[in-house]
Formats: sequence, structure tokens, C-alpha cells
Amino acid sequence: MLYLANTAHWQFLGLIVGALAWILTTAAVGIDEWRVWYIDDVTIITSGEAWVGIWKACFLSHAFPMTENCWSIGFSDPFAPVEIRLAQVLMMLAVICGLAGNISGALAMRMVYFSVEHRSNMRMLFVLAGALYVLTATFSLVPLTWNMNSVLKNCTIDFPPEFHLPPAPVRQRVGIGIVVGILASIMMLISGMLFLCYRYVWTDPEQTREPLHSPWTETTLTQNTELSEGVIQGMHNPAFLTEAIS
Repeated sequence: MLYLANTAHWQFLGLIVGALAWILTTAAVGIDEWRVWYIDDVTIITSGEAWVGIWKACFLSHAFPMTENCWSIGFSDPFAPVEIRLAQVLMMLAVICGLAGNISGALAMRMVYFSVEHRSNMRMLFVLAGALYVLTATFSLVPLTWNMNSVLKNCTIDFPPEFHLPPAPVRQRVGIGIVVGILASIMMLISGMLFLCYRYVWTDPEQTREPLHSPWTETTLTQNTELSEGVIQGMHNPAFLTEAIS
């Protein structure tokens, strides 16, 4: 006998993957190491490396009181390139959509694994969760791939003088923030496809009810009535129908 709960094990795995992907997406937003700049002049940047993220730029230096020095990058800063501004907006939208996708997926799995009445919304929740996962991956991949392309082309950023960063590094490489973000986007796509490919969601919700929850039919009621009458008639044993004791 096939129960509805036995049909959504892959979708449960997709929910777990989606939750992990959302955590990685949130981590990628906060990581400063999206671009790693290598600099020849170590007078101020004594480590010879600078990390450029979507929110701030940092480097290690012994020429300042603090070893790690960071300067924030705002959306309205004129020196910020378009791909960094776009990443600030789209990555935050990805975090919000990913959270909504996890909530929708959890509600859909609750309808499958638990005996919840009124499952007419199950189809909508599965489709909504899958669409939100795919939308989250799209929001993430656009700025991630754009920034990675800028790193591979060794694009420059005209930082203001207080940043103490040259406009062009000797070379640069892709940082861990982009790697984590792309991994999270791939996981989000997998989760979205698993939810959208759930085939039982396209059937009639009334047909997915378990046999124990199905209504009694007229035949069942008739058989039960006949059985009850037979039991009642069987209680009148002819052996006890004797003449009255005088």
C-alpha cells in the first residue's frame, strides 16, 4: 500500500539541501573576501594582500594602530562599481527569497508527512517552494558571476585616498565569498528542481488521501448493518425457546 508520505523522500532531502544552501548564501553575503588583491607596495599594506567584498575592503597593516583595517563600501559611493552595487541588492533579495522558500517547503512537507486535513493547498506550496528556490539561485548567480568575471579580467576600482588601496592590483583572484555563493546557488537550484518535479503534486488532492481517511461507502454500511442483524438474530438460540415452566 503506497501512502503519500512515501512519495516525498527526495523532496525532504531537497528541503535539507535548501536550508544548508540558505545558510551558505547568508555567509557569502557577510564574507569580505570576494576579491583578493595582490599589491607590490607593502609600505602600508604590509601583508601584500587586500580583500574586497561587497560591503567593505580590508587589509592587514602594521603601520596603523589596528592590525586589520576595513573601510565600508556603500551603495551610493561613486567609486563602487556596478557589479558590487548590484550584489548588495540581489544578495539580500536572495537571502529573503531563500528564507521564504524554506518556510514554504517545510509547510509542504508537513502536509505530506502528517495527517493534515484540507490538503488542497499542497500543490501551491510545492510549486511555490520550488519557484522561490530557483529565484534565489538566480538572484545569487547574477552578481556572483559578474564579480567573478571582473576578477578574471583584473578590473580596477578607483578607491578614495583614505582607503590606502591602489586603483589596480598587480593581480587578483577569486575569493572564498564567490566560491561559497556559487556552491549555495547550485544547491538552491537542485532543491528547486526536486520540489518542482514532485509528480504527485499534479494529481487531484482528493486522490492522495490514505485509505484510513477515506469516507465509508454505502456498500460498507450495508454490510455492517447485515452483520449486526445476524449477530442479533444469533443471540436468540432456539434451545432456550422452550415452553414456559408451570
